[in-house]
Amino acid sequence: MGKTLNEMAGDLKALIKDLNSDAHNASSYRPEKYNNLKLSMDPHRDPNPHVVISIAISEATFNLNTFEKTNGSLGPDEKYVQRWFGKSATAENLRECWKVAESGKEKQAKQDEKVDE
Repeated sequence: MGKTLNEMAGDLKALIKDLNSDAHNASSYRPEKYNNLKLSMDPHRDPNPHVVISIAISEATFNLNTFEKTNGSLGPDEKYVQRWFGKSATAENLRECWKVAESGKEKQAKQDEKVDE
């Protein structure tokens, strides 16, 4: 099994930290902004493969097939997210997480059918 969404959020935080570690960005970089960085997927809300990325008060949804933004905005942090999508294992791990999320949706639907009977 690949990484969990929580582990992948940690990878994205680490990438952002690494990209901002140079002296040029040091004065404007605020690492505490990324403490609550979250990744989520909700097949109930949108059946198309996607990941929702939340950073501070910003949130954006990205398509897992094209990695294009479909909703919201992360402002200047979107450049970090796009670089993260370009890393070799990121796409594969996100797609595995989507399969897990979808299987949870299917299990819930079967349980709901049993309750209706």
